[in-house]
This record gives sequence, structure tokens and C-alpha cells, in this order.
Amino acid sequence: MLPVVALVGRPNVGKSTLFNYLTKTRDALVADYPGLTRDRQYGRVRRGQRDYYVVDTGGMVEPEAALEQQAMRQVQYALEEADVVLFLVDARDGLQSGDAVIAARLRRIGKPVVLAANKAERAEVATAAGEFHALGLGSPYPIAAAHGSGIDALLDAVEARLPEDRGGEEVAPEDEIRVAVVGRPNVGKSTLVNRLLGEERVVVFDQPGTTRDSVYIPFERHGQRYTLIDTAGIRRRGRVGEVIEKFSVIKALQAIDRAHVVIYLIDAREGVTEQDAHLLGMVLEAGRGLIIGFNKWDGLEQEQKDRLHRQVDLRLPFVDFAEKHFISALHGTGVGHLLDAVQRVRAASTQDLSAARLTRVLEQAVSAHPPPLVAGRRVKLKYAHQGGQNPPTIVIHGNQTEELPGSYRRYLMNTFREALGLKGTPIRLELRTGENPFQGRRNPLSVRQIRKRRRLMKHVK
Repeated sequence: MLPVVALVGRPNVGKSTLFNYLTKTRDALVADYPGLTRDRQYGRVRRGQRDYYVVDTGGMVEPEAALEQQAMRQVQYALEEADVVLFLVDARDGLQSGDAVIAARLRRIGKPVVLAANKAERAEVATAAGEFHALGLGSPYPIAAAHGSGIDALLDAVEARLPEDRGGEEVAPEDEIRVAVVGRPNVGKSTLVNRLLGEERVVVFDQPGTTRDSVYIPFERHGQRYTLIDTAGIRRRGRVGEVIEKFSVIKALQAIDRAHVVIYLIDAREGVTEQDAHLLGMVLEAGRGLIIGFNKWDGLEQEQKDRLHRQVDLRLPFVDFAEKHFISALHGTGVGHLLDAVQRVRAASTQDLSAARLTRVLEQAVSAHPPPLVAGRRVKLKYAHQGGQNPPTIVIHGNQTEELPGSYRRYLMNTFREALGLKGTPIRLELRTGENPFQGRRNPLSVRQIRKRRRLMKHVK
């Protein structure tokens, strides 16, 4: 296993900015807003011959509210698993009482600590950073994470304190499955992620908007590697007021695009809302495999369960291909079957489909229900082949395919899904019409045809 470096410090000192710079990603949400990060965010640093993980954490404060206590517990987990602690302070603000409290805590854990004075873009600020010697953690390294200055010297100091690779980390296999947990706020997404992992990995609190960033969590189960993506809850656009929440929604939508399979959670107590239907439409447009989980199912009366089933039939007929699971993330009811369903959906979305098999299914569908007539001519569908995976794309060649009505396209998709066993994944059809070699060409009339035409024209009034 690779070594781990934890980024810690007061709120708004630039930990997430440094995390993004080191990992060469934009995985961590960055804004000029204290307390933005609450969960642990992992990333991989590749520098020369050294590889190691870096962990972005929330700002360390004296927790007063219950939500802050949960965030500080995540920081404590990061400190326990870290091999080296990278302590960030703000060179512009100077030495603060909160920095001294954090330094005292870091000295007690007995792990190597590297001190970095961030936001030291100007020479006078970098010189003033010398006051951080008073923390007793050695000389601070002046850096500017937003611009990348001073980072090389800082990483040299960090890597000098890192242990050797513990066992040699393997490169992530191609069969790793990325699973995004998506839904409206406060439906239990973080609770489900923690239940699947078997540990308190992300902050869970009974308050909408607890999760602000998309957290990527790799883990392994029965030899299969996964990356769980816990996303922020997505509300209707009219209700998204804070700038931070707008960025959180963007990160959640990006997570859908990066995922192989989406687990969409619905609060069974609230039922299926218009926002649920809208978000499921976005997942469908992205072409991702889909599993719908109805959370908090165990506390419902039979009448509520029946009403929920009617809502699903009425509002979600366009995702009838998705697997549906009725679960309780808090108590674990039905959660154990979700990852098995993820594997089935992933296998269906990446299935290799031969042209002969697809054409045979197409011929059977056309034979059972021929395409309709268009301007007195019947649409001809000749053969089919696979055009892509995730989602499965089927290319159908024929004549006048652009005139094929939507109802017949849905009939073809349902036929292909049933015949090929493509459960849990959307299907895309691409209809292509071959070029008419005689289009735009006119045969010249013979002398006899010209005379006949003249005789007939005499009778035209």
C-alpha cells in the first residue's frame, strides 16, 4: 500500500487548492468560503519515482455544533492513517491562536509534521512567515498553492519523511467499477456509502446539504474493485441559492458523467417527486447504468408502499429498465444486494454484441411487427451492428430510417433489451439510411418516348 500524507490546518488556508495542484485534478471543491470541506477526499500524487496518497480534510476548529463534531472526526481518521502530516497555515493572516492549538495537537500524535505557509506570493509575506517558527514544528516552507510556487521544495521535505511503499501499490485495473450515489438532499446517500464501506467514511447528519463535494472512495469487495462517489444532493434550480451549492450541483453532475453505474436514491417516505423524474432523465441522457434505491423502506405502512408503487408506474415509466431495490441504508436492509446488482448492470452495459446476433434479433422484430408505411412506402430495416458500449449502442441500417416513428423505436429497444438481457442499462439506437445511387439522376427519353409524351400533352387542358 502507498504512503499517506494528510493535509490539515485551519479553515480557508488553501488545503483543497493544494490538493488539486498535487493531484493535477479538480476533485476538491475550492471557494473563498471557510468550512467548505467536510469529508475526507483522497487523491494520488505521482512525482518522479514516488507515488503516494494525499488526503484533503476539513478545517480544524473547536467543534461546537454536532455537524462540526462529525467533520472533526473525519480529520481525526485522516491523522490516524497518515504517515506524514502536512500542516498548512496562512502567511497573510500571520500566526493565529488556532494554529497554536493545532500544532500542540499534532505534536501529541508523534508523527512527522511538515509546516507550509501558504499564500506567500509576495517576498515580504514570505519573509514575515518566519513567525511560524514559534509553533515548534521547524522552519515553515513558504508556498503559493494557487500558483504552484515553492511546491517542489515542500514536496522534497515531505518525501524525505515518507516511508517506503508498503507492498507496492498496483495500478488500478481496467475492470474497476465507478459507482455514483445520486439523489435529492437528505435521502440517505452518505449513510448508504458508509453502510457499503462498513465504516464512517463520510459525514452523516440529519440536515440537507451536509455533503458539499463529490467524494471518491476506492475499495474492494470479493476481488472486485470499486470507486464509490458520494455526491451532494441536487435540488430544483429555483431553490439553489448559495454559490457553494451551485458548484456542488456541478460536481454531482460531473460525477454522473464519470461513473459507470448510478445508484439513484429516493426517499420512500416522500415518494417520487418531479425533481426525481428530472434527475433520472439526466442520468438517462448520460447513458449510465441505473439502479434505483428506495431508501427508508422499512418504516412504511402497507398503504404507503402501495402508493409508492403507483407513483413509480405513473412517473417513471421511461426508466422501467432499471433495477429497483427497496432498502434501509441506516439498518442495512437490502443493501447487501446492491453491489451484486452493480456488477450485473456493468456487465450488461459492456456486453459485446455480434452483428449476426443483432441482425437476427432485428429480423425477428420486423417479422413480428413490420415498420409502418411512410408516404405509401414501407420503411426497410436491413441489418444491425454494435456501435459502442456504456451505454450499448446499436446501429441499424435501412431505407427511410429517419421517418421511423418514436413508438417503433421504443419497440425495437424493448425487443433488443429482452432478447439480449440488457437489464439495468439504457440502449441507444442509431438509424442510418444508405445513399440512393440514382438520386438526382434522370434517364434521357428516347425519340419514341418524346413523341408519346407530345401526343399525351395534347389531351391536357
